[in-house]
Amino acid sequence: QVQLVESGGGLVQAGGSLRLSCAASGSTSSIKAMGWYRQAPGKQRELVATITSGGSTNYADPVKDRVTISRDNAKNTVYLQMNSLKPEDTAVYYCYAGYQVYYPTWGQGTQVTVSS
Repeated sequence: QVQLVESGGGLVQAGGSLRLSCAASGSTSSIKAMGWYRQAPGKQRELVATITSGGSTNYADPVKDRVTISRDNAKNTVYLQMNSLKPEDTAVYYCYAGYQVYYPTWGQGTQVTVSS
């Protein structure tokens, strides 16, 4: 019922910035929270940031001082602004939408590569 489309990934130099977008369509009124996970080769998928329907945000420790998650309700879109990027941030970034009683919806992922 909800579809997610990510965009904005790419190749950046260390210290650079990137903004990821996640556009939701379908039954968006059922979404209670949205956010981003990332997964690097050989590593477990990990939480990056979340934002609730009320606007509360939460960040993982490795990125909490460099990342900002925001939402545009008119566009049904969530953004992840990443600054001061490090090679350790290289991963596939996945958007998700969470609900009260359902399993989450996942996007297809967008590759972020940070060169040193």
